[in-house]
Amino acid sequence: MTMKTGTKISIGVASLALAALLAWAFAPRPIEVEVAKARVGAFEQTITEDGKTRLHQRYVVSAPLAGRLSRITLTEGDRVEANAVVATLTPVLSPMLDERSRSEQNSRVEASEANVQRASARIARTRIALEQARNDLQRTELLAKQGFVAPIRLDNERLAVQAAQREIDAAVQEHHVAQHELEQTRAALQASRGASGTAGAFELRSPIAGQVLRVVQTSETTVAVGSPLIELGDLARMEIVVELLTADALNAPPGSRVRIERWGGKTSLEGRVRLVEPAAFTKVSALGVEEQRVRLLVDITSPPSEWQALGDAFRVEVHIVTVAIDQALMVPVSAVFPLPAEARDADVNGRREQRFAVFVVDGGRARLKPVDVGARNGSQAWVRSGLKAGDTVVIYPSPAVADAARVHPRAL
Repeated sequence: MTMKTGTKISIGVASLALAALLAWAFAPRPIEVEVAKARVGAFEQTITEDGKTRLHQRYVVSAPLAGRLSRITLTEGDRVEANAVVATLTPVLSPMLDERSRSEQNSRVEASEANVQRASARIARTRIALEQARNDLQRTELLAKQGFVAPIRLDNERLAVQAAQREIDAAVQEHHVAQHELEQTRAALQASRGASGTAGAFELRSPIAGQVLRVVQTSETTVAVGSPLIELGDLARMEIVVELLTADALNAPPGSRVRIERWGGKTSLEGRVRLVEPAAFTKVSALGVEEQRVRLLVDITSPPSEWQALGDAFRVEVHIVTVAIDQALMVPVSAVFPLPAEARDADVNGRREQRFAVFVVDGGRARLKPVDVGARNGSQAWVRSGLKAGDTVVIYPSPAVADAARVHPRAL
């Protein structure tokens, strides 16, 4: 081989090397992407809103007759037992007002008797409702054993029994308070009949076992009939009032599980939606927008010993669970994006239902995969189909990422 031929070969090799180098230099680089693994775990979708605690019942002890009130020695926060003396009143009746005062006392007695009758009727209704709920639960349990009903229906029937039992407890408490008020008004009527200028001390007693919320009259003074003297309440019987947008309230029916956070304790509390009020109201938001909202009442189901520091009118954060899946296939919500309209299937009316997709990393390339998304929360998306556990998906895909594009995972 001559020198001239060797030179040509060297030049040819150098040219090929230069071409390969230029091709490598100008070839598109793999796109660096952040990735995550599809995994199976517990998934929850919730509605988050602020709420405020409220006593189930607030009792105001008022003066059943005009008289001289002795100084109330109780202070806010003091414990009182049922039927304990909370105030002492010495009747002072003018002879000119005897007839009118006695007429008022008679009216108060009649009103108290009517309250007792209403409370008795409510107990009867709630007992019937509880019996019906128990019968429904028994039938549902039998059908569940045979595999004819879904587990969620069985859970709802059990919750219905618990709610009916709570209604009976509330009705019995209401009847007890109504009976107590009737006894007090009858005693006041007897005191007014026996009064002549001044009479003996008349004791006002607590209708419940609870705590003093507020002392209205702190000093000795003369009070008129019906004057509020002291407020009482049972802090172990607390509920939470939540004002939801009407659209959200449709997804939070009675029985929905509630997680209560940011109440001041170290752990979250559990609760259940007891009631969605039937009428909505208009509320102006902080941005000046008119919103239609509806009130939800939430019962705290955690033991009272766990939230004994929680008081009346405390602000809390509630998370109403609308979707709960124990074994759900999940990916970060940032990996899911809507498919373009032209990539969706049209229904019989020509409408194109919204569908979603993800990019799956396979062999160094991004593969577009449509997925069926069941629900999403702030961090995760529940994927019903289209992926399997362990698939690597691109999160926060940039516009440069496309189907079959070369990608390089930045970190797992």
